[in-house]
Amino acid sequence: MIKKILIANRGEIAHRIIKACRELNIISAAIYSEADKTALHVRRADEAFLIGPPPASDSYLNKEKIIKLAKEIGADAIHPGYGFLSENSEFIKMVEDSGLIFIGPSSTSAMMMGEKTSARRLMKENNVPIVPGTTEPIYTVNEGKKIAEEIGYPVMLKAAAGGGGKGMRKISSGDEFESSFSQARNESLKAFGSNEVYLEKFIENPKHIEVQIFADKYGNYVHLFERECSVQRRHQKVIEEAPSISVDDSTRNKITRAAVKAAKACNYFNAGTIEFLMDNDKNFYFLEMNTRLQVEHPVTEMITGLDIVKLQIKIASGEKLSIRQEDIKIHGHAVECRIYAEDVDNNFAPSTGKITHHRLTSGPGIRIDRGIDVMSEVPIYYDPMLAKVIAWGIDREEALARMKRALSEYQIGGVITNIPAFNWMLKQKSFLDGSFDINFLDKEFLPLLPGKWKDSSSEEYEEIAAVLGAILKEGELQTTISQNKVGHCNLWKGQNYE
Repeated sequence: MIKKILIANRGEIAHRIIKACRELNIISAAIYSEADKTALHVRRADEAFLIGPPPASDSYLNKEKIIKLAKEIGADAIHPGYGFLSENSEFIKMVEDSGLIFIGPSSTSAMMMGEKTSARRLMKENNVPIVPGTTEPIYTVNEGKKIAEEIGYPVMLKAAAGGGGKGMRKISSGDEFESSFSQARNESLKAFGSNEVYLEKFIENPKHIEVQIFADKYGNYVHLFERECSVQRRHQKVIEEAPSISVDDSTRNKITRAAVKAAKACNYFNAGTIEFLMDNDKNFYFLEMNTRLQVEHPVTEMITGLDIVKLQIKIASGEKLSIRQEDIKIHGHAVECRIYAEDVDNNFAPSTGKITHHRLTSGPGIRIDRGIDVMSEVPIYYDPMLAKVIAWGIDREEALARMKRALSEYQIGGVITNIPAFNWMLKQKSFLDGSFDINFLDKEFLPLLPGKWKDSSSEEYEEIAAVLGAILKEGELQTTISQNKVGHCNLWKGQNYE
């Protein structure tokens, strides 16, 4: 068994991994940047080590320094969490070559599934349904236009080297192709270091369904059922559920079988997620594979009773899967809301500062995975997710009722959060009856916000948010932002938790 794990991450996921280590009697070693020296994960870990300056490129993304530190402190393994280096096949290979254990898949599997066009080719070869489109990168406008006309508009341009909405453009006609092609390539190059893009048919009003799979190093595979991830903003998930209200038993059998087939195609082991788009006729198509632990893994844990992080560690230690597919059952329903330090009324601009008040919610079926407590700093340098509120109930109705109560009780002071937005989302008819799709927020929520934000491109969004965040760091806009929040509080029916 592994004796010491270096956790190559920060925030709530680092804190989550620390808890799993403690239950397994494994020493947890945290790393932190200068901006995170008082962070919760630093104080809760058994050991903590400064890794570098605040910018992620100099700290949490410094491959060589992380591996060197792991060896110096006598760690057996590295757990990457999610984000940062978790899906970086080059880093995984470096860990493997160093003699350390990487808690995740092999570098080969991560590489096979990390490049989107090669992953699509692999799925097609293994009879996993894919969205109609290219399985090779597109390099010229004329080439792309020809393929788009064959597929039929609308189409989606996507970055071949990454995901998360970066380098992604919907194109409705040939007139839009040249400008969208240039924008997608430039954004992809900036985000992933590659300007390769590929083309897919645009699926109208789909559901985003993902399947959690698990495998050991001995060829044993299981799935842990599906998650509903269709509530998204700029292609980033906001609310997740398990199981999906839109997946019936027949579809569940088909989509979980396809997910296991996809994992086997790349000789995968450890935790992974196969993501699909599902249309109104319940046809589903492979979207991508996340070769890591997912942010939303708690909802799966709540309905199965399994600890995915502990399973990850045991598999990495060389143990066989201790569970069989027939032993894994769905029990109840779980919902997760991601709590961010952001001002919804100001284009979701990051809200930085010190947490001055933090009152946790609790009660039956409620779980909080958090990376903050009172006096924690929310720095400008990283993703502003503070915590995840997870609610479980015997059915969806009870889970949602518990979530609404939990959010009404959860208080975070010192920064602006998106908690009030969830109070609106959880009351909408389309969300409650399950008819929502990935356009839910774009259609029903964003039109309610100040109009100056609605038509901005994602690149413009990020530039504006970065500028606001930098000014907020100096405290120059704090009063203005607070006044804006009060000015728009009618949208949230007067509820304010700052």
